[in-house]
Amino acid sequence: MIKISEKISINEDEIHVRFIRSPGPGGQHVNKVESAVQIRFDAKSSPKIQDDMYRRLEKLSGQKMTKEGVIIITSNGTRSQVRNKEIAIERLVELLKQSMYVPKSRKKTKPSFASKTRRIVGKKHKGSLKKLRSKKIMD
Repeated sequence: MIKISEKISINEDEIHVRFIRSPGPGGQHVNKVESAVQIRFDAKSSPKIQDDMYRRLEKLSGQKMTKEGVIIITSNGTRSQVRNKEIAIERLVELLKQSMYVPKSRKKTKPSFASKTRRIVGKKHKGSLKKLRSKKIMD
């Protein structure tokens, strides 16, 4: 079980791990070994993810999510297959944690009378300074 929060944890069977050849560091050894990791998590059919969390996850994941609702995360930063797998799972967990939190809705406010007054006074001051810079025509 991979723990996301106190209430949500996903089963390791829901994550499909695939090892691929890495374009990252490793020299000639990189052509022989499949050290990169690609994990797939079907978020749409996961029983632990509610509809509202899924919608936020869609926005957060962007191109990492397919049309079918599968999140694909690839990791090829290190030469170690095990470490790449850990990094990919950490990224998935972080993405799921971010999608759990409901963003606070913004309340529309109007500027106060004092702030409007300060703005107008500032504009008048700027205008008077610009007037002083102009060439004066003598009669």
